Amino acid sequence: MHHLVSKVSRRVLDSVGTLYRNASRSCMVTRHHFSMIPTLQRKFESMQKNPFPSNLLQWGSLGFCKNLSFATGFTPLKVKPLETIMDVERAKKKSPEELADIWDDFHLGRGHIGLSMKSKLYHLLEQRAADCRYFVIPLWKGSGYSTMFVQVQMPHMLFTGLEDYKARGTQAAPYLTASYYKEFADSKDLVLVRGDVVFTSKLSDEEAKWLLEAAQSFYLNDVRYKLVERFNKQTREFEFKDVLQALEMPIL
Repeated sequence: MHHLVSKVSRRVLDSVGTLYRNASRSCMVTRHHFSMIPTLQRKFESMQKNPFPSNLLQWGSLGFCKNLSFATGFTPLKVKPLETIMDVERAKKKSPEELADIWDDFHLGRGHIGLSMKSKLYHLLEQRAADCRYFVIPLWKGSGYSTMFVQVQMPHMLFTGLEDYKARGTQAAPYLTASYYKEFADSKDLVLVRGDVVFTSKLSDEEAKWLLEAAQSFYLNDVRYKLVERFNKQTREFEFKDVLQALEMPIL
């Protein structure tokens, strides 16, 4: 799964160019500020005739939608078979509550995240992710935040630093990957979620769990999902401050 599509279109260059030109004019991010990559800037400016908007909070003309590609810069993503993680036959004898607890406890302190959800919620996530594959989430770091680029193609969810995606495109390695297991969806109304921290130097287990839960909340909560839709379909109307407000983070 190196690519969702065969190439990154002009809209991607427009998106990244607009975002980072604006970001270079702002002091919103105190610890993880954005820097313009000269090569990408030249590619973008050679195609862009209109001036950039001056307000970072107004992400006008962002084109993160149909033609973006997955940042899978380390290996093609493959779901690790559930039977290599747990004894599936023994798990069949457990109640949904017992199985969820066992799954969560197994992943504690191992560089992995264990979550679970009801089948109905998974199907809603799957449906909405098929329609809106991309989003951005700020991760609080001390006195500022770093913006994470979320990419969803079920049964996978990837989190990449927006700075890295801007610099490396589809060759950017994810910081965190999540896989969803539906083996018990019918029998126990339970979908197991496994998160793998790829770069422990960039994300702690606690931060990774928060990111995964936050991303799921934007797809599963009706009010928050409107921001995801706006980001993917009405990008001229998308404002990053709305994400900050939804997460109760300060606008620096």
